[in-house]
Amino acid sequence: MGTSTIAGVVRATCSAIWMRLKASVLPHQTRQQWLDIAQGFLERAQFPNCIGALDGKHIRVKKPPNSGSQYYNYKQFFSVVLLALADTNYRFIIVDIGSYGSTADARIFRASRMGRWLQSNQLDVPQPANLPGSTGPPAPYVVVGDEGFALSSQLMRPFPRRGLDAKRRTFNYRLSRARRFVECAFSHISGGFSCRPSSWPPKMSMWLSRRV
Repeated sequence: MGTSTIAGVVRATCSAIWMRLKASVLPHQTRQQWLDIAQGFLERAQFPNCIGALDGKHIRVKKPPNSGSQYYNYKQFFSVVLLALADTNYRFIIVDIGSYGSTADARIFRASRMGRWLQSNQLDVPQPANLPGSTGPPAPYVVVGDEGFALSSQLMRPFPRRGLDAKRRTFNYRLSRARRFVECAFSHISGGFSCRPSSWPPKMSMWLSRRV
C-alpha cells in the first residue's frame, strides 16, 4: 500500500474518531464542572480557586521545506506546540495545537482561543469566591502556569526565585504541585505512542495531536 494511501486512511480514521468522540472527550465545561475541577486542585494540591494547569508540549516534526527557523525550538529540534489546560485527573480540558516550535508558550496562549476566551470571560468560569479560611475579598478563579507565562487576573505564576520569604516559598510549592498535573498528562499521552514521530510532517502531527 502506498504512502499517500496510508496517509489518507489515517486522516479519515482520525477524523471519524474525532467527530464521534469530541463532545465527550473535550466538552465545553459548565460552571458546576469548573467548581468540581477547582475542588480537585484544592484537595490534591492544596491550591484553591484553580480551574486548570497550563503548559506547552513540543511535538517533534520533520522540518518543512522553506520554513527557515519557524519550527526550531529552544530544545534544538523542529516541532509544533500542543498547549493544554489539564485538571487533576490528568484530563485535557482545552487544547491549542499547531503553533510554531519557535513561539513562546506565553505568546501562543495570548493568541489562542483559549486565552481570548479566558480573558473575555466566555468560559462560564465561576464568580470570584473567598479562599478557604479567609475573610478577605473574594479571589478570582485562575489557571496556573510556569514562569514563562505573564501574570494576570486569570493566570497565576510562581514568584521569582530570588529573595523569597516563607509565604512565597509555600505559594510556589503549592503552585508547583498544581502544575504537575498537566506535566503528568503530557507524560501519559507521550507514553501512548509506540512509534517515533520524528519524521512526521507538521500537518500530520497536528492531525494526530488533535485526535489522539
